[in-house]
Amino acid sequence: MILAVAAVLYSASAFAQDKPPMVGDKPLVQVKPKGAKAAAATATPAAKGKPQSIAARLQACLDIDDGTKDRLNCYDAVIPPAPKPKPAKAKGYADCRFFKEEDERLACFNGFAESIPKLPKT
Repeated sequence: MILAVAAVLYSASAFAQDKPPMVGDKPLVQVKPKGAKAAAATATPAAKGKPQSIAARLQACLDIDDGTKDRLNCYDAVIPPAPKPKPAKAKGYADCRFFKEEDERLACFNGFAESIPKLPKT
């Protein structure tokens, strides 16, 4: 009796693997939510499909080790560099992109990112 039940269950599972589930005459397809691709592509885990402000993205870069190329690359992803021959002192975080030297640019971004008040997490 047990052998017969096992044979039926085994054949049913083998049969189920042969054909995909059908709805009418069309195969059943699973659709991912629209935000799944956007959430997977974002750099920060805090972004859940919502656009983040520049301040929030700059603060997210503070999680990366200080003084590293990775942190500078994070800042450069938020605000791409556009070096000028002799930039004056930066008046805002957007002016940091004008520094040609990576160390100066990193120090400039660090100063502004650390001075931004912490934003509430939603």
